[in-house]
Amino acid sequence: MDIPLTKSSESAKEHPRFLTISGDPDITSDFMVPFGVNVTLLDGNFFTYTGMSSLITSDPLANFTVTKATMAEFPALNGQSVSYAVLQYLVGSVNHPHTHPCATELLFLTYGMLEVGFVDTTNKLFTQRLQAGDIFVFPKGLVHYQFNCAENDSAIVVLAFGSATAGTVSVPSTVLATGIDDNILAKSFKTDVYTI
Repeated sequence: MDIPLTKSSESAKEHPRFLTISGDPDITSDFMVPFGVNVTLLDGNFFTYTGMSSLITSDPLANFTVTKATMAEFPALNGQSVSYAVLQYLVGSVNHPHTHPCATELLFLTYGMLEVGFVDTTNKLFTQRLQAGDIFVFPKGLVHYQFNCAENDSAIVVLAFGSATAGTVSVPSTVLATGIDDNILAKSFKTDVYTI
């Protein structure tokens, strides 16, 4: 939805004429069920997701792992404007720069240590080194990353998103692996085609 700026808004010189806002639509019922599911037959199982239970008894990490509970995995989230993910980081692993165009991300570090950061629309970088028990927020749509900066330990985070389908846009994949002409990329990064 486009919202025109008013005189009480910040200066039009600093912001575009219209702001664009995206997110989950409001629903008009208590909950939504997939097409073809008989609502009268629903019970607590529909509202229960067990896909994270394997994390409780899993073996030590073998690689960077993401376990999601979004609308795709847990249909009861449809229309609820919330989802989760659990990320497990090996020593030195990174959740590369990316964005979530439809949701704010709230990170809760349950184990280990992470360096996190995001870049705002003025290209200012905000970074923080987190310890277990810390919470950090990544504003909706902004490029951000997480890095396990510990020298000899893994890290585990629980992420909450303000959308049942936050969407993820990977900066490296979007820029370097989608067929954008190497000459355009070289000019954009002020380098040469060989480096790209």
